[in-house]
Amino acid sequence: MKVLFDIGHPAHVHYFKNLIKLLKQNGDRVLVIARKKDVTHILLSNYKIPYISRGSGSKTLGGKLLYLFKANLILFRYSKLFKPDIYVSFASPYAAQIAYYFNKPHISFTDTEHAKLGIASFLPFTDTIITPLSFNSYLGMKHIKFDGYMEDTYLHPDHFKPNVNVLKKLNLNKREKYVVLRLVSWDASHDVGQKGFSIKNLIKLVNEIKNHARVFISAENRIPNVLRKYKLNINPTEIHDVLSFAELFIGEGATMASESAIMGTPSIYVNSLTAGTLENQQKRGLLHIFNSSEGLIEKSIEILKNPKIKNETKEKSLSLFENKIDVNNFFLWLISKYPKSIKTQEKYNL
Repeated sequence: MKVLFDIGHPAHVHYFKNLIKLLKQNGDRVLVIARKKDVTHILLSNYKIPYISRGSGSKTLGGKLLYLFKANLILFRYSKLFKPDIYVSFASPYAAQIAYYFNKPHISFTDTEHAKLGIASFLPFTDTIITPLSFNSYLGMKHIKFDGYMEDTYLHPDHFKPNVNVLKKLNLNKREKYVVLRLVSWDASHDVGQKGFSIKNLIKLVNEIKNHARVFISAENRIPNVLRKYKLNINPTEIHDVLSFAELFIGEGATMASESAIMGTPSIYVNSLTAGTLENQQKRGLLHIFNSSEGLIEKSIEILKNPKIKNETKEKSLSLFENKIDVNNFFLWLISKYPKSIKTQEKYNL
Protein backbone atom coordinates (compact mmCIF):
# COMPACT_ATOMS: atom_id res chain seq x y z
CA MET A 1 0.00 0.00 0.00
CA LYS A 2 1.10 3.57 -0.75
CA VAL A 3 0.16 6.20 1.83
CA LEU A 4 0.53 9.96 1.35
CA PHE A 5 0.68 12.06 4.53
CA ASP A 6 0.09 15.80 4.32
CA ILE A 7 1.51 17.62 7.35
CA GLY A 8 0.75 21.25 8.13
CA HIS A 9 1.93 21.87 11.70
CA PRO A 10 4.69 20.69 14.07
CA ALA A 11 2.10 18.84 16.16
CA HIS A 12 1.17 16.72 13.14
CA VAL A 13 4.74 15.43 12.96
CA HIS A 14 4.38 14.08 16.48
CA TYR A 15 0.90 12.68 15.79
CA PHE A 16 2.07 10.67 12.80
CA LYS A 17 5.75 9.84 13.38
CA ASN A 18 5.11 6.47 15.07
CA LEU A 19 2.32 5.60 12.63
CA ILE A 20 4.65 6.27 9.70
CA LYS A 21 7.25 4.02 11.32
CA LEU A 22 4.70 1.22 11.80
CA LEU A 23 3.49 1.49 8.21
CA LYS A 24 7.05 1.20 6.90
CA GLN A 25 7.68 -1.80 9.15
CA ASN A 26 4.50 -3.25 7.68
CA GLY A 27 6.03 -3.01 4.20
CA ASP A 28 3.96 -0.03 3.09
CA ARG A 29 5.40 2.91 1.16
CA VAL A 30 4.99 6.39 2.61
CA LEU A 31 5.32 9.86 1.09
CA VAL A 32 5.25 12.93 3.36
CA ILE A 33 4.44 16.41 2.06
CA ALA A 34 4.83 19.17 4.65
CA ARG A 35 4.16 22.86 5.03
CA LYS A 36 7.03 25.04 6.24
CA LYS A 37 5.40 26.08 9.52
CA ASP A 38 7.39 26.92 12.66
CA VAL A 39 9.69 23.90 13.33
CA THR A 40 7.81 21.35 11.18
CA HIS A 41 10.67 20.71 8.76
CA ILE A 42 13.25 20.65 11.56
CA LEU A 43 11.28 17.97 13.40
CA LEU A 44 10.89 15.84 10.29
CA SER A 45 14.62 16.06 9.62
CA ASN A 46 15.52 15.26 13.23
CA TYR A 47 13.21 12.24 13.21
CA LYS A 48 14.76 11.18 9.88
CA ILE A 49 11.43 11.32 8.03
CA PRO A 50 12.00 12.28 4.37
CA TYR A 51 9.59 14.95 3.15
CA ILE A 52 8.70 17.26 0.30
CA SER A 53 8.05 20.90 1.17
CA ARG A 54 4.89 22.65 0.05
CA GLY A 55 6.25 26.01 1.20
CA SER A 56 4.92 28.50 3.71
CA GLY A 57 1.35 29.66 4.10
CA SER A 58 0.10 33.23 4.38
CA LYS A 59 -1.66 35.41 6.95
CA THR A 60 -3.78 37.38 4.43
CA LEU A 61 -6.98 36.15 2.79
CA GLY A 62 -5.55 36.67 -0.69
CA GLY A 63 -2.37 34.90 0.29
CA LYS A 64 -4.31 31.97 1.73
CA LEU A 65 -6.26 31.57 -1.53
CA LEU A 66 -3.03 31.70 -3.54
CA TYR A 67 -1.44 29.15 -1.20
CA LEU A 68 -4.45 26.84 -1.64
CA PHE A 69 -3.71 26.76 -5.36
CA LYS A 70 0.05 26.33 -4.79
CA ALA A 71 -0.30 23.53 -2.22
CA ASN A 72 -2.86 21.68 -4.32
CA LEU A 73 -0.57 21.91 -7.34
CA ILE A 74 2.32 20.39 -5.37
CA LEU A 75 0.15 17.57 -4.02
CA PHE A 76 -1.28 16.98 -7.50
CA ARG A 77 2.19 16.77 -9.06
CA TYR A 78 3.56 14.30 -6.51
CA SER A 79 0.35 12.28 -6.47
CA LYS A 80 0.78 11.70 -10.20
CA LEU A 81 4.28 10.38 -9.53
CA PHE A 82 3.68 8.44 -6.29
CA LYS A 83 0.15 7.18 -7.06
CA PRO A 84 -1.00 6.83 -3.41
CA ASP A 85 -3.70 4.34 -2.48
CA ILE A 86 -4.83 6.48 0.45
CA TYR A 87 -4.29 10.00 1.81
CA VAL A 88 -3.91 10.78 5.53
CA SER A 89 -3.83 14.17 7.21
CA PHE A 90 -4.84 16.23 10.20
CA ALA A 91 -7.60 18.44 8.76
CA SER A 92 -5.84 19.19 5.47
CA PRO A 93 -8.08 20.66 2.75
CA TYR A 94 -5.25 20.12 0.26
CA ALA A 95 -5.00 16.36 0.82
CA ALA A 96 -8.80 16.09 0.89
CA GLN A 97 -9.31 17.90 -2.40
CA ILE A 98 -6.52 16.11 -4.27
CA ALA A 99 -7.66 12.71 -2.96
CA TYR A 100 -11.16 13.53 -4.17
CA TYR A 101 -9.82 14.50 -7.60
CA PHE A 102 -7.99 11.18 -7.95
CA ASN A 103 -10.94 9.24 -6.51
CA LYS A 104 -8.85 7.94 -3.60
CA PRO A 105 -9.88 7.78 0.07
CA HIS A 106 -8.84 10.52 2.46
CA ILE A 107 -8.72 9.86 6.22
CA SER A 108 -8.63 13.06 8.23
CA PHE A 109 -7.97 13.47 11.93
CA THR A 110 -9.08 16.50 13.93
CA ASP A 111 -9.70 17.49 17.54
CA THR A 112 -10.59 21.16 17.14
CA GLU A 113 -14.35 21.76 17.15
CA HIS A 114 -14.10 25.54 16.77
CA ALA A 115 -12.10 25.29 13.51
CA LYS A 116 -15.38 25.44 11.59
CA LEU A 117 -13.96 27.01 8.44
CA GLY A 118 -11.16 24.47 8.37
CA ILE A 119 -13.57 21.56 8.85
CA ALA A 120 -15.82 22.91 6.09
CA SER A 121 -12.82 23.00 3.73
CA PHE A 122 -12.02 19.28 4.01
CA LEU A 123 -15.25 17.58 5.16
CA PRO A 124 -17.03 17.35 1.74
CA PHE A 125 -13.96 15.72 0.17
CA THR A 126 -13.11 13.35 3.03
CA ASP A 127 -14.18 9.73 3.40
CA THR A 128 -13.51 9.22 7.11
CA ILE A 129 -13.00 11.72 9.95
CA ILE A 130 -11.41 10.46 13.18
CA THR A 131 -11.57 12.39 16.44
CA PRO A 132 -11.09 11.75 20.16
CA LEU A 133 -14.15 10.58 22.09
CA SER A 134 -14.18 13.92 23.92
CA PHE A 135 -14.72 15.82 20.64
CA ASN A 136 -17.97 17.71 21.25
CA SER A 137 -19.31 17.95 17.69
CA TYR A 138 -20.87 15.31 15.43
CA LEU A 139 -19.62 15.41 11.84
CA GLY A 140 -22.02 12.92 10.29
CA MET A 141 -21.85 9.32 9.13
CA LYS A 142 -18.18 9.67 8.19
CA HIS A 143 -17.24 10.40 11.81
CA ILE A 144 -15.42 7.85 14.00
CA LYS A 145 -14.35 8.50 17.60
CA PHE A 146 -11.62 6.76 19.60
CA ASP A 147 -11.16 6.67 23.37
CA GLY A 148 -8.02 8.73 23.83
CA TYR A 149 -6.21 11.86 22.67
CA MET A 150 -4.09 12.55 19.60
CA GLU A 151 -1.17 13.15 21.96
CA ASP A 152 -1.39 9.50 23.08
CA THR A 153 0.32 8.56 19.81
CA TYR A 154 3.66 9.87 21.09
CA LEU A 155 3.28 10.61 24.82
CA HIS A 156 1.93 7.26 25.99
CA PRO A 157 4.41 5.86 28.56
CA ASP A 158 5.23 3.06 26.10
CA HIS A 159 6.43 5.64 23.57
CA PHE A 160 7.91 8.43 25.67
CA LYS A 161 10.49 8.46 28.45
CA PRO A 162 11.59 12.00 29.44
CA ASN A 163 15.32 12.65 29.31
CA VAL A 164 16.50 14.34 32.50
CA ASN A 165 19.67 15.55 30.74
CA VAL A 166 17.64 18.40 29.27
CA LEU A 167 17.80 20.08 32.69
CA LYS A 168 21.57 20.48 32.35
CA LYS A 169 21.09 22.33 29.07
CA LEU A 170 18.82 24.76 30.90
CA ASN A 171 21.29 25.12 33.79
CA LEU A 172 18.78 23.59 36.18
CA ASN A 173 19.14 21.04 38.93
CA LYS A 174 16.56 18.31 39.53
CA ARG A 175 14.98 20.13 42.47
CA GLU A 176 14.74 23.54 40.84
CA LYS A 177 11.23 24.62 39.86
CA TYR A 178 10.56 26.15 36.48
CA VAL A 179 7.55 27.28 34.46
CA VAL A 180 7.10 27.11 30.68
CA LEU A 181 5.08 29.87 28.98
CA ARG A 182 3.87 29.29 25.43
CA LEU A 183 2.84 32.06 23.01
CA VAL A 184 1.16 31.30 19.67
CA SER A 185 1.13 33.28 16.42
CA TRP A 186 -2.68 33.72 16.11
CA ASP A 187 -2.62 33.30 12.32
CA ALA A 188 -4.88 30.25 11.94
CA SER A 189 -8.32 30.80 10.38
CA HIS A 190 -10.05 29.87 13.65
CA ASP A 191 -7.90 32.40 15.57
CA VAL A 192 -9.55 35.43 13.97
CA GLY A 193 -11.04 37.65 16.68
CA GLN A 194 -9.63 35.50 19.50
CA LYS A 195 -7.11 36.41 22.17
CA GLY A 196 -4.74 35.12 24.83
CA PHE A 197 -2.17 37.22 26.73
CA SER A 198 -1.88 40.98 26.36
CA ILE A 199 1.73 42.20 26.50
CA LYS A 200 0.96 44.07 29.71
CA ASN A 201 -0.53 41.02 31.42
CA LEU A 202 2.25 38.76 30.13
CA ILE A 203 4.95 40.98 31.64
CA LYS A 204 3.03 41.17 34.91
CA LEU A 205 2.66 37.38 34.98
CA VAL A 206 6.38 36.80 34.40
CA ASN A 207 7.34 39.31 37.07
CA GLU A 208 5.15 37.50 39.60
CA ILE A 209 6.05 33.88 38.90
CA LYS A 210 9.80 34.52 38.63
CA ASN A 211 9.73 35.01 42.40
CA HIS A 212 8.68 31.36 42.78
CA ALA A 213 10.31 29.56 39.83
CA ARG A 214 12.55 29.98 36.79
CA VAL A 215 10.68 31.14 33.69
CA PHE A 216 11.13 29.94 30.10
CA ILE A 217 9.15 31.30 27.16
CA SER A 218 8.48 29.34 23.96
CA ALA A 219 6.94 31.32 21.10
CA GLU A 220 5.90 30.84 17.47
CA ASN A 221 6.69 34.50 16.76
CA ARG A 222 9.12 37.00 18.30
CA ILE A 223 9.11 37.35 22.06
CA PRO A 224 8.64 40.95 23.30
CA ASN A 225 12.07 42.55 23.77
CA VAL A 226 11.61 43.07 27.50
CA LEU A 227 11.09 39.30 27.92
CA ARG A 228 13.64 37.93 25.44
CA LYS A 229 16.03 36.88 28.18
CA TYR A 230 13.48 34.20 29.13
CA LYS A 231 13.50 32.57 25.69
CA LEU A 232 13.63 28.77 25.76
CA ASN A 233 16.64 27.68 23.69
CA ILE A 234 16.48 23.95 22.97
CA ASN A 235 16.33 21.50 20.10
CA PRO A 236 12.64 21.28 19.08
CA THR A 237 12.69 17.51 19.70
CA GLU A 238 13.43 18.19 23.39
CA ILE A 239 10.29 20.20 24.10
CA HIS A 240 8.43 17.28 25.67
CA ASP A 241 11.34 16.58 28.02
CA VAL A 242 11.14 20.21 29.12
CA LEU A 243 7.36 20.12 29.58
CA SER A 244 7.52 16.83 31.48
CA PHE A 245 9.84 18.13 34.21
CA ALA A 246 8.20 21.58 34.50
CA GLU A 247 6.36 22.52 37.67
CA LEU A 248 3.74 24.35 35.61
CA PHE A 249 2.80 25.06 32.00
CA ILE A 250 0.95 28.26 31.07
CA GLY A 251 0.11 28.91 27.44
CA GLU A 252 -2.13 30.02 24.61
CA GLY A 253 -1.55 26.84 22.59
CA ALA A 254 -3.96 23.93 22.99
CA THR A 255 -1.46 21.29 21.87
CA MET A 256 1.22 22.05 24.48
CA ALA A 257 -1.42 22.53 27.17
CA SER A 258 -2.79 19.07 26.42
CA GLU A 259 0.69 17.55 26.14
CA SER A 260 1.67 18.92 29.54
CA ALA A 261 -1.52 17.61 31.13
CA ILE A 262 -1.05 14.14 29.65
CA MET A 263 2.51 14.00 31.02
CA GLY A 264 1.35 15.01 34.49
CA THR A 265 2.48 18.63 34.49
CA PRO A 266 -0.12 21.05 35.92
CA SER A 267 -1.35 23.04 32.96
CA ILE A 268 -3.10 26.38 32.48
CA TYR A 269 -4.62 27.12 29.07
CA VAL A 270 -5.22 30.83 28.37
CA ASN A 271 -7.35 31.34 25.28
CA SER A 272 -10.81 32.59 24.39
CA LEU A 273 -11.28 29.33 22.45
CA THR A 274 -11.43 25.90 24.01
CA ALA A 275 -11.92 22.28 22.88
CA GLY A 276 -13.56 19.09 24.09
CA THR A 277 -10.22 17.42 24.80
CA LEU A 278 -9.14 20.29 27.05
CA GLU A 279 -12.49 20.37 28.83
CA ASN A 280 -12.16 16.63 29.43
CA GLN A 281 -8.68 17.13 30.91
CA GLN A 282 -10.01 19.94 33.09
CA LYS A 283 -12.69 17.60 34.49
CA ARG A 284 -9.91 15.13 35.35
CA GLY A 285 -8.03 17.78 37.34
CA LEU A 286 -5.11 17.96 34.90
CA LEU A 287 -5.68 21.36 33.39
CA HIS A 288 -7.27 24.77 34.07
CA ILE A 289 -8.95 26.81 31.33
CA PHE A 290 -8.87 30.62 31.45
CA ASN A 291 -10.76 32.65 28.83
CA SER A 292 -8.83 35.75 29.92
CA SER A 293 -5.96 36.68 32.24
CA GLU A 294 -8.32 37.44 35.12
CA GLY A 295 -7.32 35.29 38.10
CA LEU A 296 -4.43 33.73 36.19
CA ILE A 297 -1.63 35.02 38.42
CA GLU A 298 -3.41 33.88 41.57
CA LYS A 299 -3.96 30.36 40.19
CA SER A 300 -0.35 30.15 38.99
CA ILE A 301 1.06 31.11 42.40
CA GLU A 302 -1.35 28.73 44.13
CA ILE A 303 -0.02 25.84 42.04
CA LEU A 304 3.62 26.81 42.54
CA LYS A 305 3.16 27.00 46.31
CA ASN A 306 1.60 23.53 46.51
CA PRO A 307 4.44 21.00 47.10
CA LYS A 308 2.18 18.01 46.37
CA ILE A 309 0.47 19.10 43.18
CA LYS A 310 3.09 17.83 40.72
CA ASN A 311 2.96 14.25 42.08
CA GLU A 312 -0.83 14.37 42.34
CA THR A 313 -1.18 15.52 38.74
CA LYS A 314 1.26 12.83 37.59
CA GLU A 315 -0.84 10.12 39.27
CA LYS A 316 -4.00 11.47 37.63
CA SER A 317 -2.32 11.50 34.22
CA LEU A 318 -1.31 7.84 34.47
CA SER A 319 -4.98 6.89 34.91
CA LEU A 320 -5.62 8.20 31.39
CA PHE A 321 -3.97 5.11 29.93
CA GLU A 322 -5.73 2.46 32.00
CA ASN A 323 -7.81 0.01 29.94
CA LYS A 324 -7.35 2.05 26.74
CA ILE A 325 -6.61 0.96 23.20
CA ASP A 326 -3.17 1.39 21.67
CA VAL A 327 -3.96 4.41 19.52
CA ASN A 328 -1.11 3.87 17.04
CA ASN A 329 -2.10 0.26 16.42
CA PHE A 330 -5.71 1.32 15.95
CA PHE A 331 -4.69 3.90 13.34
CA LEU A 332 -2.42 1.35 11.64
CA TRP A 333 -5.23 -1.20 11.48
CA LEU A 334 -7.72 1.39 10.23
CA ILE A 335 -5.46 2.47 7.37
CA SER A 336 -4.02 -0.94 6.44
CA LYS A 337 -7.43 -2.63 6.30
CA TYR A 338 -9.34 0.33 4.87
CA PRO A 339 -12.24 0.34 3.94
CA LYS A 340 -13.06 -3.01 5.60
CA SER A 341 -11.79 -1.62 8.92
CA ILE A 342 -14.59 0.96 8.96
CA LYS A 343 -17.18 -1.80 9.01
CA THR A 344 -15.49 -3.72 11.83
CA GLN A 345 -14.45 -0.83 14.10
CA GLU A 346 -16.54 -2.30 16.92
CA LYS A 347 -13.59 -4.54 17.84
CA TYR A 348 -11.95 -1.43 19.31
CA ASN A 349 -15.02 -0.61 21.42
CA LEU A 350 -15.44 2.87 19.95
